[in-house]
Amino acid sequence: MKFEVSAKIAYEALAPSTLILNLNPFRSDGQVILSENLSSTPGLKMKELNSLSGEKRFQVIEIPETGKITINYKAVVENKFEVIPADQLDDVPISKMPPAALFYLHPSRYCQSDKLYKFAYNQFGNIEHAYQKVIAIRDWIYTNVEYGGYTTPQTSAYDTITEQVGVCRDFAHLGVALCRALTIPARYFTCYAYKLHPPDFHACFEAYLGGHWVVIDATKLAPVNGLIKIASGADATDTAFASIFGNLRFMNMEVGTVLLDPEFHGVNINTSSQGYSYI
Repeated sequence: MKFEVSAKIAYEALAPSTLILNLNPFRSDGQVILSENLSSTPGLKMKELNSLSGEKRFQVIEIPETGKITINYKAVVENKFEVIPADQLDDVPISKMPPAALFYLHPSRYCQSDKLYKFAYNQFGNIEHAYQKVIAIRDWIYTNVEYGGYTTPQTSAYDTITEQVGVCRDFAHLGVALCRALTIPARYFTCYAYKLHPPDFHACFEAYLGGHWVVIDATKLAPVNGLIKIASGADATDTAFASIFGNLRFMNMEVGTVLLDPEFHGVNINTSSQGYSYI
């Protein structure tokens, strides 16, 4: 499926600063960037880097003077998802996990799996099949956590499970934390999302099941095959769309995702009996 994604972000620089943007979709065998363009007004010096941790590519932008700046990004991306029967998405023994998956068993700043161990096992520990555990986690979050309300950049998975309110970022952190508490590697996942209203950057999570990273959206706000991956990491600290070093005042942002394949218009995905991962 082909999508056009776009982002327009405006800041006011109050002092010379450096901006690290993480809004370019990640390149992989299952996600091909057919075209892309990143520009700024006024013209600024930019350098692209690939992260040594997680899966992401980001732009380091130097802002030498004060004043208003606008960043414009647009890309055409082709995604290929693999559909995996649920019975193949079972637990992977720790001894057989690759190093990249082992890393995502540990607690992190926003995903305190060590504090949620008892709740996770009392609520989901009696479910034998790993994929069904993850789906039960997704459905529990969707049913018990109110979408919306007021949360802050400091809100963690522990806060979300006690306050039972949050946005996509909080839903994803809680899903990651509960999976890790059950010895299922999980990582935070940011993306552009087709059919998300209002349009914005979106957060989901991936669980390592049967040797695959399977995409899970606890908000159920967008079809899984309409997600265009930007980055994955331990939690939001790894995947923020913007990191500011200096003095920048955020002004506004516009995000868009358009499906370019007319034959897929109106198609949605039901993930109740199968898993979806990037090829």
